[in-house]
Amino acid sequence: MDYLWSDKKRTFLGLPLSFTRYSLTDERLFIEQGFLNKKEDEVRLYRIMDVSLSRSFGQRLFGLGTIHCCSADKSMKDFDILSIKHPKEVKEQLSELVEKQRDSKRVTNREFMTDHHDMDDDYDDDYDHN
Repeated sequence: MDYLWSDKKRTFLGLPLSFTRYSLTDERLFIEQGFLNKKEDEVRLYRIMDVSLSRSFGQRLFGLGTIHCCSADKSMKDFDILSIKHPKEVKEQLSELVEKQRDSKRVTNREFMTDHHDMDDDYDDDYDHN
């Protein structure tokens, strides 16, 4: 499998001393956790709805950041890619790959800004009652 990006969760001072590894392909993101007991999760990129980056003061000092992903995946739900190196670049790469996958799968993100009742009221105003 060809990984486009791979990193470990970083700890204090930016050292990769954890047992959490992140790997990214052009279609999936893998999160592997554990040392003796291992757990591997994967999310298909087209299921990621939104990506954001946060960087605490301590993370900024060591060139780290955390990417938060809002996902439509039933098992993963929303998740974080914690304390990784080059977080801005990874976030941009992830965002581009998500968009490509969503376009290729013809997946749309439908967001409603008003509730159903408001939409009915607008419809009544536009309807000619004559």
